[in-house]
Amino acid sequence: MVFGLARRELRPRVPLRPGEGEKHRLTSLEGLAALSLDALSSVAYGPEAIVIALVAAGTGALSATLPVTLAIVFLLAALVVSYAQVIAVHPDGGGAYAVAKKDLGPTASLLAAASLVVDYVLTVAVSLSAGADALASAFPALAHDKLPVCLAGLALLTVVNLRGVAESARVLMLPTVLFIMTILGVVVIDLLRSHPAAVVGTPLSFPPKESLGLLLLLKAFSSGCSALTGVEAIANAVPTFRAPRVRRAQRTELMLGALLGVMLIGLAVLIRRDHVAPRGEVTVLAQLTAGAFGTGWPYYATNLVVTLVLGLAANTSFGGLPVLMSLLARDHRLPHLFGLRAERPVYRYGVLALALLAAVLLLATEADTHRLIPLFAIGVFIGFTLSQLGLVLHWARDKPAGWRRRALINGTGALLTTLAGVILLTTKFLAGAWVVVVAVPLLMLLFARIQRYYTAVGEELGLGRVPAPPDRRTASLVIVPLGEVSKLARHAIGAALSLGDEVVAVAVHADPAKSRALRESWERWNPGVRLDVIDSPSRSLVQPIVDYVQRAARDGRQIAVLIPEVEPRHRRYEILQNQRGLLLATVLRARTDVVVCLLPYRLGL
Repeated sequence: MVFGLARRELRPRVPLRPGEGEKHRLTSLEGLAALSLDALSSVAYGPEAIVIALVAAGTGALSATLPVTLAIVFLLAALVVSYAQVIAVHPDGGGAYAVAKKDLGPTASLLAAASLVVDYVLTVAVSLSAGADALASAFPALAHDKLPVCLAGLALLTVVNLRGVAESARVLMLPTVLFIMTILGVVVIDLLRSHPAAVVGTPLSFPPKESLGLLLLLKAFSSGCSALTGVEAIANAVPTFRAPRVRRAQRTELMLGALLGVMLIGLAVLIRRDHVAPRGEVTVLAQLTAGAFGTGWPYYATNLVVTLVLGLAANTSFGGLPVLMSLLARDHRLPHLFGLRAERPVYRYGVLALALLAAVLLLATEADTHRLIPLFAIGVFIGFTLSQLGLVLHWARDKPAGWRRRALINGTGALLTTLAGVILLTTKFLAGAWVVVVAVPLLMLLFARIQRYYTAVGEELGLGRVPAPPDRRTASLVIVPLGEVSKLARHAIGAALSLGDEVVAVAVHADPAKSRALRESWERWNPGVRLDVIDSPSRSLVQPIVDYVQRAARDGRQIAVLIPEVEPRHRRYEILQNQRGLLLATVLRARTDVVVCLLPYRLGL
């Protein structure tokens, strides 16, 4: 005992997998870095969307930027408080889809799922296009190559996520802190200056096209609401936090709301004070950066940081949408292949689907951020509203202590997000929001039809019911298509003899001389298996075997067709091999009900 050799109780210990254990979960600061980039990075395009909407009434209307921003920040505060309630009620996460499925029913859950799919795809497209804008502000030569830059960034994100390189909160801490410090630095330093340090971009003229009235203010408000995307991400990922999870997630949500609100108000004050209007080849944020830091290295460094963070914000969708699609696949609302995980583990089909949809969207809009913004926030606000309504029903059903106050908070949030969604839809409908109005119902219909198909398949297969006893065993026949006597034939015949009661080899030849030579070789080898040679004057190889199999299956026996296939060691040689076996297997599966087996013979080359 003195030397530490006392007998201790041995307990089996199961090693933790990578990512398991409390130390791998998120603290509040790590959660801010890992889950808030989508929301925080929206300051790169949200204020600019307000400015572009207001400038339709001339540059004098830009003074309304601050009041519009204050209204958006008020809505942000309501959302943050409401989502703090969502975190408390749904500590297992799951987002609007899980909330709607539990509290609002199947139709609402389909609506939530469709809107989330649209939101995730648009997040990738908008973040990449806004990142390309920031990059072009620092390097004007790239201004005409935005689409290739976006597609290249999308390809890089796709490859990284297919390889299963998971996001690490510690890795994201540095760019997140740099981004927050940079934006706050722009605000503070620019406020301390009496006039901008430098002006970038080419001037543009903005003759008034409409008056500054309620409709224009609503358009500006709806455009600026794109800055609220990503607020729900923390509530979706509560299980990733360390204990006490609910308290840490709520703290992170409040930190996000405070930082985002301060940055939005600060940038709006600068826009109003300096009368910042859109200029050619630069973003509004780049103009404010030049006004604070000048055009030296801090200007270029800031734009590069903004580009990096926007790229990381796009990457959050690659972590979110494939998981959502796997949940839909588990609920039989998407093909089950979206629920398959690779060894890494990665939902690769979900990653590929997201990349394809984002690429189509970027190509359709030519990576124009201002054409994507009208599409962006509608799906988000549908999710906001459904989450709040679901929580109101939860409070009314369970009636815990203080439920009326909580229901009032979530009901107010639902009312505000509904009004914001209606404003978004009405003011942006002709500008492109109609695409979302069409896409969401079509996705809901797709999910419902897939679920209906799986339900019908389950009924036909009798899933969940005890089936009748299996049929009594019948005689079996294994048919082996061959071309000549070789090691491949020996390999195939040996496998066939272990599978069935009777084995027959079948060969198809158009040349009688080759048929005779094959019979002679077969008799010399004498494997104890009958050989049937089919003459084919038309030189067709697949159809004669299919006809032979169909005739053999008429007597009710169980038929199996064993097709030997040569597989080279290196994939580059596959194109040199005969692919008739795969063609024969495809045709047999389409035209017969026999068992089709592919038997590999692996070469050393």
